[in-house]
Amino acid sequence: MLEVAEVGNTISKADYKKAVPDLRVGLINAQYDLRNADFPVIIWIAGDDRIAANQMVNRLNEWMDARYAATRVFLDPTEEENERPQLWRLWRSIPAKGRSAIFVGGLMRAASLRAEGEIGEPDFSKWLNHISKMQEQLVADGALVLKFFLHTPAKKQRKKLKKASNDPESGWQIHSRDWAALDNLGPVLPIAERILRETSGPGAPWTIVEATDDRYRDLTVARTILAALSARLEEHANPGPAVASSVFGEFDGKANVLSGVDLTKKLDKPDYRKQLAKEQAKLHRLAIEARKKGVASVLAFEGWDAGGKGGVIRRVTGALEAGDFRVIPVAAPTEQERKYHYLWRFWRDIPPEGKFVIFDRTWYGRVLVERVEGFAQPAEWQRAYDEINDFEAQLVERGNYVAKFWMHISPEEQLARFEAREDTPYKQHKITEEDYRNREKWDEYVQAVDQMVLRTTSDQARWHVIPANNKLYARIAVLKAINKGLSRRLDKA
Repeated sequence: MLEVAEVGNTISKADYKKAVPDLRVGLINAQYDLRNADFPVIIWIAGDDRIAANQMVNRLNEWMDARYAATRVFLDPTEEENERPQLWRLWRSIPAKGRSAIFVGGLMRAASLRAEGEIGEPDFSKWLNHISKMQEQLVADGALVLKFFLHTPAKKQRKKLKKASNDPESGWQIHSRDWAALDNLGPVLPIAERILRETSGPGAPWTIVEATDDRYRDLTVARTILAALSARLEEHANPGPAVASSVFGEFDGKANVLSGVDLTKKLDKPDYRKQLAKEQAKLHRLAIEARKKGVASVLAFEGWDAGGKGGVIRRVTGALEAGDFRVIPVAAPTEQERKYHYLWRFWRDIPPEGKFVIFDRTWYGRVLVERVEGFAQPAEWQRAYDEINDFEAQLVERGNYVAKFWMHISPEEQLARFEAREDTPYKQHKITEEDYRNREKWDEYVQAVDQMVLRTTSDQARWHVIPANNKLYARIAVLKAINKGLSRRLDKA
C-alpha cells in the first residue's frame, strides 16, 4: 500500500513560494467561516516519518489560526488515561462545532506495540473496531474528518536523519528513538498498513502523502484540507439514511417489555428496614473491594417521571464512602454540549479505577425523549442503538461494572405522585407542566422503552426493569441487583 506513494513527487522552490500566500489566506478564511458552521473538523496527522509529521503540524499551526485549531499529541497514555477505556482520551479531545483540532500520532505507536507483542490480537482487533465505529459516529453526526499518513521510504529517512543530526541548528530534534523506530520499520509497517485499511471508511479515508519532499508534503496536505473544508462549507451535512419509525416501535398489542412487569410487588416498612441495612452493608463491603481491585462502576438510571430514581440513588450512595462516588444529574444538553456529539458529555464522566459514577438520566435520552419529542432526527436516534452498544462495550472491556435500571410505575401511580408533589413544599420544584404534558405520550414512550431494552441489553451491560409502584420494594430490588452484579464482576477481577 505505502510503496504506491513512492513516485518521487517534488515541488520547486519557486512554485512553492508562489502557492503559499494564496493557500494561507484560503485556510484562514475557511477557518473563520467555520466558526459559524454546525460541524467540527478533525485533522489527523500520522506517518512512519516522525520528523515529517512534526514539521507538518508546525506548518499547519503556522498557516492556520492556532486559536481555532487545537493540537493534541497522543503519546503513551498517562496514568489517568490508563484507568479509562482507550478511546476516552480521543473523545475528550474532539473539537466543538465550528472549531478544528489537529490530532498527532498514536497510530505508529499502536503498530509498534502490536509488532512487539505488547498488544494481543484480540485486543488489537477490538481497538481497530472501536476506532472505526467512533469515526462512523462522528461523520454521521456531521464532523469533517481528514486523515493523513506521511510516508518516507526507509533509505531516504536514514539520509534525512543523518543530515539533520549533523546540522547544528536542527540536530537537537533528533533522538535515539528516531533511529530505533527506523530500525524496527520492517515488522511495523505491515501492521500500520492494516490500521490504514481497517480504519478507512466512508467519510474518513486515509490520504497517503509522499513526504520525501517537504514542499510537496506541505502543499498537498494543506490543499487537501482547504478543498475539503471549502466544499463542506458550501453544502449541508446529510444526516444519513433512516427507515420507517414503525420498525422501531411496532409491537403486538400489549406484548412489550413493560407489560410483563408485576407492579403489585411491595414490602412493608419493618421488612424494608431489615433488608435495607443488610443490602447497604453488603454494597459497602463490595465497594471497598472494588476500590482495592481497581474496578470502576457505572450505574445508569432511567424511568418514568416520579419513578423514584432519586430515592433509589440516595439509598445506593448511602452505602458508599463520600470519596468513592459521583452522581451526575443529566438534564437537557446545554448550548455548549450541543456543539458536540451527544455521547461526548458522558465520555467526560467515565470513572477512574475503583470509583462509582451514577447517572440520573443517561445517554439513552437520544432514544427516549429525543426520539419521542422529535429533538433528534429519525436517522440520529436509529443509529444511536449501535453507538450506545459500542460505548458500553468499551466500558465493559476496560473492566467496568455496568448496570442499567428502568424504574417502572403505572400511569395511575405517576399521577398520584405528581399530585403529592404539588402538596409537599420541598417537592414542588420537581413538578412542571411538561411532566403532565408528557403523560399524553405514554404509549409512545412505552414503544421507545421496549426498543431500548431489546436493542441495548447484553450479558455484561444488562437492563434491570424494576417494579417501582412501591418505593420500598424498588429500592431493595436495585440494591440486590447491584450487589449481585458487582459481586460477579469482582470474582473475575
